[in-house]
Amino acid sequence: MYINPYLFILPRTPGQIVWNYKDHTQHELDFEYSSRLAQLIHNPDLYDDNNTIDTQLLNAGILTSSKISAPVWGWDELSRIYHIGTRNIPCEYIPRNIQEWSRQYLEHCNTVLATPPPTDVPLETGPNALVALPEPLAPNDDSLLNSLIRRKTCRSFTGAAVPLEDVATLLYLSLGYLQEREADRDDSIADGLGARRSSPSGGGLNACTGYVLVQSVEGLAPGVYAYHPAEHTLSFINPLPDTAPGHLLGGQHFINNLPLGLFISARFDRLWWKYPHSRAYRMALIEAGHLSQTFQLVATALGMNTWLTGAFSDDQVETLLKLENSAEQPLFFVGCGESDGQAMCQEMRDLLREAQP
Repeated sequence: MYINPYLFILPRTPGQIVWNYKDHTQHELDFEYSSRLAQLIHNPDLYDDNNTIDTQLLNAGILTSSKISAPVWGWDELSRIYHIGTRNIPCEYIPRNIQEWSRQYLEHCNTVLATPPPTDVPLETGPNALVALPEPLAPNDDSLLNSLIRRKTCRSFTGAAVPLEDVATLLYLSLGYLQEREADRDDSIADGLGARRSSPSGGGLNACTGYVLVQSVEGLAPGVYAYHPAEHTLSFINPLPDTAPGHLLGGQHFINNLPLGLFISARFDRLWWKYPHSRAYRMALIEAGHLSQTFQLVATALGMNTWLTGAFSDDQVETLLKLENSAEQPLFFVGCGESDGQAMCQEMRDLLREAQP
């Protein structure tokens, strides 16, 4: 008999809460059950099929009859608990198509809106409370300001193929190790940490990596590819899954014809190597955010619209990227392509019109 490796125990007088953070289940144990669990943690071989408590602990998944493999994570248990505990968003029913997603999402929004949102902090209107700022500059067509202003999240894509040259530009400027900065070094930079991207990275580790989901790119076969920033190349990882991308991405089927997407993952082993503290987990999330924004701005400058999400099936995505039980884990997804510019898909707009009096 084995103790489930995905347990977190919280002391709650007069007993304790055993939280299975992988399956999102909790069990409240009284003194008798807590004492027996402590004995079994000390020596799992004490398990007794004739002991009612033992069999109930087994049925609850606190004990397991076979050993469960856990990701190769390293020393940092706190971030491991957080990462695994936030995987695979619990969902009673995953939408099978865009119509089901639209109705489910609209119902969720209506439920949320039934309660007033928290009020803003009252604005101090005293004579010295506000500082006037100058008017923003008028952007040029090819300026960074223009890309910042035009960037928007869209949920309606035409499926038109993306030129391979645009994909190369996107990946190089978002994730590539910039050749233009190779001379931007000094003796203070450690060997192996001299590569520079357009986005900042905690400790210069470049802990985040990218996997490209190709559905419609000119001159590139559909499939999933790993991007190699030092060489500015792609390597084939897997064919496209049999199911539509919406099944991977939380039932958001409006992106089923998205021509190009990027999964941003994090190499936690690189972070733990330099930063022996759980706070380093935050740096992975921040770096993924930097890369996502850079990707979107470059895509916007190239004339495409973008979409992004953190909602996906971790298990399925890890399998697709061949990252099962790895210290590298997917964190975010961003995609781009030709769009009609609509922030919401047509199916949701139709539902909203039906709801209007």
